[in-house]
Amino acid sequence: MEKAGDAAAARLAELEDGALPEGEVTVAVEYSTLNYKDGLCLSPSGGGLVRNYPHVPGIDFAGRVESSSDPRYRPGDAVVLTGWRVGEAHWGGFAEKARVRADWLVPLPAGLTTRQAMAIGTAGFTAMLALIDLEAHGLTPDAGEVLVTGAAGGVGSVAVALLAARGYRVAAVTGRPETADYLAGLGAARIVPREDLAETVKKPMESETWAGCIDAVGGAMLARVLGQMKAEAAVAAVGNAGGLQVPANIIPFLLRGVKLLGINSVTVPYLRRVQAWDRLAREMPMAKLKAMVRPAALTEVPALGAAILKGQVQGRVVVDVRA
Repeated sequence: MEKAGDAAAARLAELEDGALPEGEVTVAVEYSTLNYKDGLCLSPSGGGLVRNYPHVPGIDFAGRVESSSDPRYRPGDAVVLTGWRVGEAHWGGFAEKARVRADWLVPLPAGLTTRQAMAIGTAGFTAMLALIDLEAHGLTPDAGEVLVTGAAGGVGSVAVALLAARGYRVAAVTGRPETADYLAGLGAARIVPREDLAETVKKPMESETWAGCIDAVGGAMLARVLGQMKAEAAVAAVGNAGGLQVPANIIPFLLRGVKLLGINSVTVPYLRRVQAWDRLAREMPMAKLKAMVRPAALTEVPALGAAILKGQVQGRVVVDVRA
């Protein structure tokens, strides 16, 4: 990304290794992904996330260590990175090489390829963090239906597949009727039209419906969902595609003991990262993961970045940076 005047634009360029930022580990990147944050970073304004140019976006990547001054990593080790504002404040994964702090990396779990790791990516990592927290707050498959909002997006797609694989009955919210078959294929037992939850109501609470929720939308939809949660149930908030303001009231928290769990996937401590990735390696249904992937080359990333901001990207975009 380079900036001319007030607007930034993306282009492919060849750079020397010396242009890479400081860090203990240089990684030969094999795959990255496209996330909503990437769309923001690729926009002419940088989405308010990118402050310094030139810049390399890409908030996650997987590859093999090329060189390391940290004894934890050796050349050839397979690694994965998500978070730590890589791709925003630090050069990211839309490149053949990345140089980062060793503390930011996680060894690739046994049984996962670098491509599968990026098919999961930040979206799947976030979905697993949400599932871990929901289960820590008592969610079990026999508790009732679990709602996933923004279900056809990256986080939502992986959340639906993970929940269904663990035996949960999943209700998937989407504003795109054409994604119904796709979501059913991932394991959704019920499709909920977005308009059913898009507006707040005057009632502080509605009928108890959902045993848990992974919410990628926020805004008015989150407010509506809070009033439909079962007693002592929890909502894991993972995104804000529907807006930053939540026009909710406190009654569901006071009279039903509803919990609202904020999921931070950016600065997660190392051991919690390893736990999440280990569970993903064991529990992610790989056939369903494959079904949600759309492969892409670096040349396609700018156009896809614009499309994801418009809600036009389904599932997971996996970028082969070598293609």
